[in-house]
Amino acid sequence: QVRLVESGGGLVQAGGSLRLSCTASGTISSINIMGWHRQTPGKEREPVATISHMVGTDGITTYADSVKGRCTISKDRASKTVSLELDGVNPVDAGVCYCLICAMLSGGGWGDCWGQGAQATVSS
Repeated sequence: QVRLVESGGGLVQAGGSLRLSCTASGTISSINIMGWHRQTPGKEREPVATISHMVGTDGITTYADSVKGRCTISKDRASKTVSLELDGVNPVDAGVCYCLICAMLSGGGWGDCWGQGAQATVSS
């Protein structure tokens, strides 16, 4: 079983920085993708930033167009943690942020990929 624990988000001042982190635990043999998605009312969950891990590489990072240039995603493979920082936030950046860590279980198969979500609110 895989458990994902999210932290961060909360209330952020407009123009400030939003920070999120997520740690996976359990009988994990490998991780092939880590990242963050956002969902706003009436809309589908959409990716913000992801790191796709491939054998023999340091991973491929992808950012949504709306956050390019002001967003940084990072990982710590030893601790199985993915973090995100979004600078220069504005109200349109608000929403529920979901951690994504897709992990292969030691006994085979995949664990649940999604965290429970963290609310991010932007105020002036």
